[in-house]
Amino acid sequence: MNLYLVRHGQTAHNRDGVSLGRQDVPLTPLGEQQAAAVASALAPARPVRVYASPLRRAYDTAAAIARGHGLEPIVRSELIELDAGEAEGLTFPELRERFGPFLAEWVGPLGHQAVMPGGESISRLEQRLLPIIPELLDPAAGDAAVVSHNFVLRVLVCRLMGLDAAAFRSVAVDVASISTFLVNGDRVVMDRLNDTCHLNSLNLDRDGRSV
Repeated sequence: MNLYLVRHGQTAHNRDGVSLGRQDVPLTPLGEQQAAAVASALAPARPVRVYASPLRRAYDTAAAIARGHGLEPIVRSELIELDAGEAEGLTFPELRERFGPFLAEWVGPLGHQAVMPGGESISRLEQRLLPIIPELLDPAAGDAAVVSHNFVLRVLVCRLMGLDAAAFRSVAVDVASISTFLVNGDRVVMDRLNDTCHLNSLNLDRDGRSV
């Protein structure tokens, strides 16, 4: 079976370079174009399941994919983004000014254990994701697309590659990217990671901003 991991299209937070956790912000017009480009790229695929985070930016991206295959997104709370707590909506300089000690821990070697001020840690995110992974990898259920968020997808990629959450910084998952894994029994093979070639016609940089 094939497993497609998709990050949602651009939001205003992504565009403006501020942190985004569980605030339920919509796609920008460009984000909607990106969602359509992802759906077009996956049109030749044959997913029979399309999973989505409950946040609208992920759901709307998933819906664009699902429509092309006569499906409806399957909403799963496990796929919701990292709870950023009080860091929600802050720029990096603002985060450094208000939460310096946390930030020092976050960028360090044990950053996966650092708890967002009033929020969640990467390690906690990993624990809530673990129960859904066997379902996503079930070959009897058929090919699946999963539309979620930056940190969720980083952790999923790590787990699929046999790594734990401590390696989350070693993975890049850009806005509206597609990563594909081939599942054959207990063997999981990464076929492509962070593919954004389908966005080339939109003339974007790595962060999903127009250039």
